[in-house]
Amino acid sequence: MELAPSRWGRTANSCLGALPAAGSILYAAQATAMIPRLSACLVLFVSVIIAVRGYRLSVTCENAELTVRGYLRTRTIPRSSITEITDLPAVRWTDPKGNRHWSPMWVLQRGSGEIAGITASKERQIAALRNWLQPRKRRSARPSG
Repeated sequence: MELAPSRWGRTANSCLGALPAAGSILYAAQATAMIPRLSACLVLFVSVIIAVRGYRLSVTCENAELTVRGYLRTRTIPRSSITEITDLPAVRWTDPKGNRHWSPMWVLQRGSGEIAGITASKERQIAALRNWLQPRKRRSARPSG
């Protein structure tokens, strides 16, 4: 199961990088010194990465793992390590060494100025994610014997 926004939502997510990229191109075109141009190129490089990753934001649930694709990193978490799906929403999980981690799911983040239908869709996706996690917990809660 893949939880991802619509094409319009993906485009909006990519604007976080696309707008600074456009600004850095304009700045580099007007700059005459080398250092400002190099700085603009660096901003352009980082902005393009954020724009592409913003378009690809998603949460993928497979049998044994959850993959959270964010703006800066992609994290694959074993299903057995997940302890909770928070209301932010984020995944709380524990690594094999016992260290606790928290991975936000930006693609499912709800905003105050968001259209009601989009918020409802995200809430349904969070509920589906929690349901995906539940069968593992039910099986482990049954007494053996």
